[in-house]
Amino acid sequence: MLAIVIPYFKITFFEATLSALSNQTNKKFKVYIGNDASLENPNFLVEKYKEKFDFEYKVFDENLGSVSLVQQWERCMEMVQNEEWLMILGDDDVVEPNFVASFYANLNEIEKLKINVIRYATVVIDENGVEFTPIYKHPKLEKATDFYQRKFSNLTRSSLSEYIFRKEDLLKIKFKDFPLAWYSDLLAVLEVADFGIIFSINESIVAFRHSTLNISSDSKSDKIKNEAAFEFYFYLLNEKSHNFSNFQKQLIFHSLEKTFLDNKKKGYFWKKFTTLYLTNFYIKRYILFMYKIFKLVFKNSFK
Repeated sequence: MLAIVIPYFKITFFEATLSALSNQTNKKFKVYIGNDASLENPNFLVEKYKEKFDFEYKVFDENLGSVSLVQQWERCMEMVQNEEWLMILGDDDVVEPNFVASFYANLNEIEKLKINVIRYATVVIDENGVEFTPIYKHPKLEKATDFYQRKFSNLTRSSLSEYIFRKEDLLKIKFKDFPLAWYSDLLAVLEVADFGIIFSINESIVAFRHSTLNISSDSKSDKIKNEAAFEFYFYLLNEKSHNFSNFQKQLIFHSLEKTFLDNKKKGYFWKKFTTLYLTNFYIKRYILFMYKIFKLVFKNSFK
């Protein structure tokens, strides 16, 4: 059975999320809503939808999302009972009426292939629910590292709400606690899939809502996102590089170096960056990159 976990904090679009779940053609799922000590009380919506589908609702005494979104996700996941599959749905995202039905329609094949990560087609919607991107579809079976290559070549997009994970594997691997949970979801996709195959369901769509209320549109947190990006790329190169092709590793190197350049005054960036390159004998690349930095510093000093 499928568990749908909603870490709740903002009420603005929450009814759209609940309404989408109430409209599912297949009701074989259970929803677990964990209220992150929000000041925006959703009790009237909880009451309104309590007969529409099966869910549990819990209010936490302490706000964790402001400290660690990953910790908030994890305590919401602890609410899940015997379900074998789990997804985390944003409190402002919506799923099509056939979302659950399409999951079960493909489940036999998913089990035969021993798949751990399922992905849906997506579209991005605005604050009024209007689509403003094309629908992103995927190969039915795609290696996770090939997906990474498409993602970082700007050929596709990704957000947590579009994935269903095999619960046992997700709970074992867990989300890496990067700042703002930036890239935590993407890394979980790679690791829970064991850098193997992702199964895509393109006959149903998850709508990711882009609004001024979500982190992705908050430019004030760009420096924190930069730190998370650095940690993500560093982790891939330091711990998981053997899973990637040479070309894909070059993409990761390029991303790490760009992140470094965007925040080169950060002391621990220098330490971790230097340690990574020298201990792994990326000496030639390190020298060329240092030359590039000093050339930029020299150029800027004469402006």
